[in-house]
Amino acid sequence: MSTRRTLLTQVSKTAAMAAVPQLPAYLIASAQPPHGVQKPGKRATDEMTVNSAPQPEHYPQPDFGSPPTELPAECKSIRGSNSLRAHARQRGLIAGAALAVRSLEKDPAMQELIADQYGILVPENDLKWRALRPTLKDYDFTASDALFAFAGQHKILVRAHTLVWHNSVPDWLRNHQPQTDVRQLFVEHIRTVVSRYRGRVHSWDVVNEAILPADSQPNGMRRSFWYESVGPDYIELAFRTAHEADPRAKLTYNDYGVEYDSDDQAERRRHILALVQRLRRDNVPLDAVGIQSHIKAGSPYSIGHGLADYIASIHSMGLEVYLTEMDVNEDDLPFDDVLRRDQAVAETYRKFLDVALASPAVKLVLTWGVSDRRTWLNDGPTHHRKQPNRPQRSLPFDAQYRPTPAFFAIRDAIDHRLLS
Repeated sequence: MSTRRTLLTQVSKTAAMAAVPQLPAYLIASAQPPHGVQKPGKRATDEMTVNSAPQPEHYPQPDFGSPPTELPAECKSIRGSNSLRAHARQRGLIAGAALAVRSLEKDPAMQELIADQYGILVPENDLKWRALRPTLKDYDFTASDALFAFAGQHKILVRAHTLVWHNSVPDWLRNHQPQTDVRQLFVEHIRTVVSRYRGRVHSWDVVNEAILPADSQPNGMRRSFWYESVGPDYIELAFRTAHEADPRAKLTYNDYGVEYDSDDQAERRRHILALVQRLRRDNVPLDAVGIQSHIKAGSPYSIGHGLADYIASIHSMGLEVYLTEMDVNEDDLPFDDVLRRDQAVAETYRKFLDVALASPAVKLVLTWGVSDRRTWLNDGPTHHRKQPNRPQRSLPFDAQYRPTPAFFAIRDAIDHRLLS
């Protein structure tokens, strides 16, 4: 019998577009919080752009010691019908997580945990340009093929992330020669990658994080490499190309910074809704909108009407909503006590999910990572400025793969979802 390690190293819709409803003004405008909800404070720095960019400086990883060689006893009681996977299925949801494929290869306990808990997986980086395209002429599908092999063995769906993102442009492309036809290369890349996994992908994040109002571009567009090198129509081009390559995959626009009742996030919601409405008006093949769901414990802002109205607006356009990268940043908590931090993180998940899961449009709930042993929240400059000696406790499982209060908060929020 093949081992999980062996399986991991093996290389291995057409949907009628509904007429686009003209959103009532209140649905776009409703992203504005009611008078008096906005908390005082100046416009915040876009930490997501800063922390998710390739970093010129190296930050040492927390020393958690070697990973467990087997799952702890606490995991036995949350298997089978007690798993996130089973609880989500009972409420019309699919529970999942992002992972780093190469670290999974060397971690049989994590492989077992994932097989127990999740119905869908997404690679953190292995389908992005910088991972797939070491040179102009070469593709490297080793890691992504391994993920599909593992998922197939365990009957887990795969969500693919991402075809187009401003922070994953290879240096050889960013420094391309003038004679390079970037638009043609863009189309060929999407066609090649999507075709390779045709019929095997639940959904693609086709375009990721295209909105940045602070860039002062038309329609709130981010001033990115793709915008400037391919053209302002690069989003439409990406979706049409992906649909041609795999008509069955659900195609998603994915973005962040829409969860809170703040002026900045209300502005982001308005621009994203306007973008989605334009795509629907022009019959661009779009099936879902991803809400990254990077939320914060200790935020001065609340989660409420802004998020609820945003999801309702997407639903009114006939689209699904996916919670694609959920985690809780706890850098701003003013205390170090682990139990208090864990409870604050769990309560943050609960409040967010109580709002988000109230809509039948939400179909997927994924965390960006599985265990606190490996989270991107420990990697960026913001964390190392705020809490250089305090690793984040942000995910459903701790560094020893024991379920945290966040696990139970997520599962309870799923259980309280009303079926439509």
